[in-house]
Amino acid sequence: MSAAPEAKYTEETVLWVERHTPKLMTFAITRPESYRFSAGQFSRLGFRDGSGFIWRAYSVVSAEYADTLEYFAVLIENGPMSAKLAALQSGDTVLLDKTATGFLLPERFADGRDLVMLCTGSGIAPFLSILEQPEIWQRFDSLTLAHSVSYAGELIFNGRIAALQAHPLVGEYFHKLTFLPVLTREQAAGALNKRLPELLKNGGLAAAAGKTFTPQDTRFMICGNPAMVRDTFQALLDMGFAMHRNRIPGQIMMENGF
Repeated sequence: MSAAPEAKYTEETVLWVERHTPKLMTFAITRPESYRFSAGQFSRLGFRDGSGFIWRAYSVVSAEYADTLEYFAVLIENGPMSAKLAALQSGDTVLLDKTATGFLLPERFADGRDLVMLCTGSGIAPFLSILEQPEIWQRFDSLTLAHSVSYAGELIFNGRIAALQAHPLVGEYFHKLTFLPVLTREQAAGALNKRLPELLKNGGLAAAAGKTFTPQDTRFMICGNPAMVRDTFQALLDMGFAMHRNRIPGQIMMENGF
């Protein structure tokens, strides 16, 4: 006999909400002692909606060892879940599916020296979690994170990434990280100015990272809007890289952002 729906989730309390722009917000909820996830995975969050429920998947921003669960949301106009999140306040209740899921996990790569994380919008969330894990810094010789957004005001995590230099667990490895902000609809000092697939094709991303991307050494993780994921994947295929599968090792892992 299958479990009742109520047995599949817990009710968690919103601890804080921060609205960075009219469309971008981060928030944290309480974490049950029994809740486990791997950096790179996502949670299913929900609300009661009339006589039913509404559920959406959000990658966990928090480190695996954090006491709370943090998420990053991009609000969609007229989106039913976005409407719930837009009204979210500290003290409110959010439903949390008891099981985290997702396969955007760097430990799935059996080899490689250089890890390149490519993302748009909320697709940065799993990488923020991954970057707080000491193992990732110890395993790879270099880490590159490229975050592509439309406008400079949407680069809301630049300070958080810079603060990793003082992180008690990963700060000593900070010199391994190259962070590349990317803007597609305006220009700003210190940012690249083309879509990620184009930056791969024209060599601009590799040049900015100071690396030569090779199937032997480079491993790619991609997360973001479906068009970027599709086009970036194709660009990498054209460059000689292959999808990573459990039985057939490759150099690319990808997941659409939620």
